[in-house]
Amino acid sequence: MDYNKFTFNQPGEIAMPAPQIILDLVQRFHDSREQYRSGRYNEAQLRREFLDPFFSALGWDMTNAQNNAPQYREVIQEDTLEIEGQAKAPDYAFGIFGVRKFFVEAKKPAVNIRYDIHPAFQLRRYAWSAHLPLSILTDFEEFAVYDTRVKPDHKDSASVARTMVFTYADYAGRWDEIASIFSKDAILKGSFDRYVQDTKAKKGTTEVDDDFLKSIEGWRELLARNIALRNPSARSESTLNYAVQMTIDRLIFLRICEDRGIEPEFQLRDLTTTPGIYPRLVNLYIKADQKYNSGLFHFSAEKGQTTGEDTFTPNLVIDDKALKEIITSLYYPESAYAFNVIPVEILGQVYEQFLGKVIRLTAGGQAKVEEKPEVRKAGGVYYTPRYIVDYIVENTVGKLLEGKTPKEAAELRIVDPACGSGSFLLGAYQYLLDWHHEYYLDPVNGGADSFTRGRNPVLAQRSADEYHLTTAEKKRILVNNIYGVDLDHQAVEVTKLSLLLKLLEEETGQLSLGFERVLPDLGYNIRCGNSLIGWDYFQGQLMADDEEVRRVNPFDWKREFPKVYGQGGFDVVIGNPPYIQLSMADYYDPKINSYFISIFNSSMGRFNTFAMFIHTGINKLLRKDGFISFIVPNTILTQEGYRDIRNLMLEYSIISITSFTEQVFRAAVVETIIFVVKKESRKGGLVNIEEIGNNEGFTHSNHTIDQGHFSQTNNSVFLTKVDQKGIDLKSKLEKESVKLGAIANINQAIALKSDRSKSLFTEKMGENFKPVLDGRNINRYRLNWDKYYLAYDVNKIHSCKRIDIFEAKEKIFFRRVGDRIIATLDEEQYYALNTLVVITPKQTDSVDLKFVLGLLNSRLLNYYYVNYLKSSKKVFSEIQARQIAELPIKNIDFSSENKKEIYDAIRNKVDILLRLNREAPEISFDQERLQRTIAATDSAINRLVYDMYSLTEEEIKLIETIEQ
Repeated sequence: MDYNKFTFNQPGEIAMPAPQIILDLVQRFHDSREQYRSGRYNEAQLRREFLDPFFSALGWDMTNAQNNAPQYREVIQEDTLEIEGQAKAPDYAFGIFGVRKFFVEAKKPAVNIRYDIHPAFQLRRYAWSAHLPLSILTDFEEFAVYDTRVKPDHKDSASVARTMVFTYADYAGRWDEIASIFSKDAILKGSFDRYVQDTKAKKGTTEVDDDFLKSIEGWRELLARNIALRNPSARSESTLNYAVQMTIDRLIFLRICEDRGIEPEFQLRDLTTTPGIYPRLVNLYIKADQKYNSGLFHFSAEKGQTTGEDTFTPNLVIDDKALKEIITSLYYPESAYAFNVIPVEILGQVYEQFLGKVIRLTAGGQAKVEEKPEVRKAGGVYYTPRYIVDYIVENTVGKLLEGKTPKEAAELRIVDPACGSGSFLLGAYQYLLDWHHEYYLDPVNGGADSFTRGRNPVLAQRSADEYHLTTAEKKRILVNNIYGVDLDHQAVEVTKLSLLLKLLEEETGQLSLGFERVLPDLGYNIRCGNSLIGWDYFQGQLMADDEEVRRVNPFDWKREFPKVYGQGGFDVVIGNPPYIQLSMADYYDPKINSYFISIFNSSMGRFNTFAMFIHTGINKLLRKDGFISFIVPNTILTQEGYRDIRNLMLEYSIISITSFTEQVFRAAVVETIIFVVKKESRKGGLVNIEEIGNNEGFTHSNHTIDQGHFSQTNNSVFLTKVDQKGIDLKSKLEKESVKLGAIANINQAIALKSDRSKSLFTEKMGENFKPVLDGRNINRYRLNWDKYYLAYDVNKIHSCKRIDIFEAKEKIFFRRVGDRIIATLDEEQYYALNTLVVITPKQTDSVDLKFVLGLLNSRLLNYYYVNYLKSSKKVFSEIQARQIAELPIKNIDFSSENKKEIYDAIRNKVDILLRLNREAPEISFDQERLQRTIAATDSAINRLVYDMYSLTEEEIKLIETIEQ
């Protein structure tokens, strides 16, 4: 090699010699430089002949010779695809352990790397969007390094944010400099990160999360003002916040899907070329609903849908000017965002900050965005770092997956009870995806080929040696395993959005699932409510007003997640619960504090929400042998006020306690620890005490302590299921009761002689036209007349010629066909067809029908009917009038103050349910709130009925274990 041919930029320095392969590449390029610079030599040739061996010399596995799974490949190479002159993916992505570190964008030597602005912008746009600090642009002839924390602009010169530039003649003399930053060894030893940290304060750095936050905050203000101005129906703060949030979420989702090739390119931008943007945008939403089946797009009622349909936002009026400004800012050249490489986790961080503010309406009806009081008091929003999420997931979900098969893994239930924007759920979901992928690729389990065949393959082959989980498999894992709850409805929507985007993360347009739509409805998995307050909060009062229910937002875990609790509870409880000292004046609410004192007796030495979440997680959420792990203030280890919560934890096995050498949340003063507790009876054992760094999670110290040294707490006693033998509920319920048939008339309704079309009409055309109900019009405590009239003619009616039962002041209707009793009260003198049965009192003062209705709809009398009266084993069998007549109705001793009080409470709560079921909120979260209120009131009636019949707790458990 003739080194005199090359100019060294740093003469006099002792350089680490370049390997022979680099010297050979340099010589070869130099010898045929003009041929390589010709337009005939293309980028694919350059990558194969020069760049692949160049980066191999830096220690990178360019061909995946180690046979790593796709997500763990050291180098991901993309085929170049350009749209409007912009590449759809960087040529190379380099990373370690599945974490991307830098991109390399390759250009053929004919491109002028030093001065051409377009390749520089292309690289910077992708690396900046991917939240990478450094990346490389090269055609081998030149090698340019960019600080990709600086926001790119399509007008920037090629030198903007460029920190280094070499020619091929410099490689030999500056190889040590290149290798000290970009070699695999430099990544593993931390020199890459140290270099990044040393150059962090450079002028002009605006990282993508900060910039995107600024963008969506601007969109929020613009939309809030416009929607408030143009839509009188959005003049409440809740509806306005909902409308703005959903509009932003939908636009971001569709734009990301465009960049990933899942949606047609430029479909949003094309809307802005002609007037009337929003109605056509709604049409896109409706198409998305048909394609994805996500609660993000849900505009009509569907069987099995868990979230309320959105009938509100499709009817909004939004000015073209506002929408055009937002949509245009999502596209090149106005946009620097490359949405297909922005990590979902980064979007979560942005949204976490975004949710720290809320839209308020001034007295004049103008929209104003302001910080939430709790955020202002805390000094801001503190997002949980990725390494904390990964550490907690690895030590909980990872432990439970050891030795399991995918079939067994499908039974795991993971929850974050204060999920925020979903960072822990995203981490858990990613861990599950990676675990399943590795399992299917493992030759021990049959290898990839065995999982790509059959009716429902779980792997799809993308190339000769590359396999990915199918969309259907990723969907199955998400729905089976991931759950979350948060008090903030907007946070719940963001968590859903983040999880759906994660599901679609590797998709490139191939989304064929037959007739099944692509995305799951996460309304069952991710719920809105107060994880710490149940409906017993309202015990002792008839019912709170709607404003109090909205403010408190109580949540019944067992009712919201019945399948999970049917299996004993959650297997994993993880998260970063809020740290709010409720004794502080800003948060003090006497009623809430009194409730907490009555419930959280093991955490009340210190009145802080994180201790309550630990209490709830262990006592209410976690099943036996499950894991709970939170990051919480380290005061839990030492302060006397947390003694009781420590003792609660010591009843079980403490697996580990982890502290940090530096603060995890840099802007916050709180110092934190991570604990992992397994809900198993404590048998001593060693607790792992660990101290780690705050960035990459490197362990600084590690030792163990016997748990017995912490405390001498007795072992826990786990309760077994209720023994059903020997419980004679039938005799007990019938004691001091009267049969319903003794106090009420029970009649089947009208059977038509002729075709329905000759008897039923949509208009009232005479006095004999009576409003009529059918079985489909009746639900529990709800009557929904669909505007049909019966032409009542005694000579044409086959049966039930008693007009008096229909024109009674009050009557109960129940369905003739069903798996349980479904009944409601009619006070409007409706007639009924024979799919319904009519109950009227035998004497007007003999019975209160609202009291009877509460009993008929109760779990107790349904249990009695199914077990002692139902004549058919069919699920939807006929409920006969003679069977209902046998139901035991408790005789009320009105001289007993206690029984009279229960009787009145049942009647009053039935009144409430009848009223609530007449309400019809427009927006989905109000529908969910209403349904929760209904469910809680229904549950309260069940409890009162148990008390009315003097059931023991053992007998109640028997009733509650029966599926109804």
